[in-house]
Amino acid sequence: MHAPSTDPSDLRGDCGSCFALCCVALPFARSADFAVDKDAGTPCRNLEGDFRCGVHSELRQRGFSGCTVYDCFGAGQKVSQITFGGRDWRSGDREHARRMFGVFPVVRQLHELLRYLSEALTLPAARPVHADLRRMLEETEWLTLRTPEELGELDVDAHRQEVNVLLLRTSELVRAGTGRRTKDRRGADLIGARLKGADLRGASLRGACLIAADLTGADLRHADLIGADLRDADLTDADLTGAFFLTQPQINAARGSAGTRLPASVTRPAHWTSHL
Repeated sequence: MHAPSTDPSDLRGDCGSCFALCCVALPFARSADFAVDKDAGTPCRNLEGDFRCGVHSELRQRGFSGCTVYDCFGAGQKVSQITFGGRDWRSGDREHARRMFGVFPVVRQLHELLRYLSEALTLPAARPVHADLRRMLEETEWLTLRTPEELGELDVDAHRQEVNVLLLRTSELVRAGTGRRTKDRRGADLIGARLKGADLRGASLRGACLIAADLTGADLRHADLIGADLRDADLTDADLTGAFFLTQPQINAARGSAGTRLPASVTRPAHWTSHL
């Protein structure tokens, strides 16, 4: 049994240590994000024999931008190398592959929770709940190390609800630290919203739908962005300094510029350009 690890590298996808699980286990539909339809459990047509993508350097040009924004938060290498001990889905029978593909989404959800819990522990304002956050982090890590059978029976939604109680409290503490009355736009429908230059400091945008929203020059400092849909949102020159629970896939799905200010938890996407 492997002991839990809180190494940040464990919460980032390492394709070289994974058996391309996201390219096989997950389905996708023909859309602006994917050029073709693919069923769950069916290998992507671009997958090669060595578990590498044959068009990785041209994904956006070929209509697979959805692949470029995806991140398993380290679940792929966990399932490949630990849960299934380095035995890939091609080397066993159909049942072995089915179990591996079923476990992967479960561990991916747990790793996403680990990502949020780890970040919460770096926020000074959340110190009153740090002890509870550490306990939940350790509990979640141990869950990721269960057997394939145990993971298949795990009630992830119930565990997510437990974690969410702590993440909500963390959000309240951090946003209260801004010293101003913050806006609650949790779950708001803001598709295509005109929010250019908007003052959203310390706002709760948990689960908000911001697809194609105009956030150019918006002030999003210390905003809670957990689960916010930022696909095609324009973050040109926006200030996200101190924004929290913001993940790399969210940023990768948005548009931005050299003037966009980002928190240290994410990196500027390579496809962003200064003229966007």
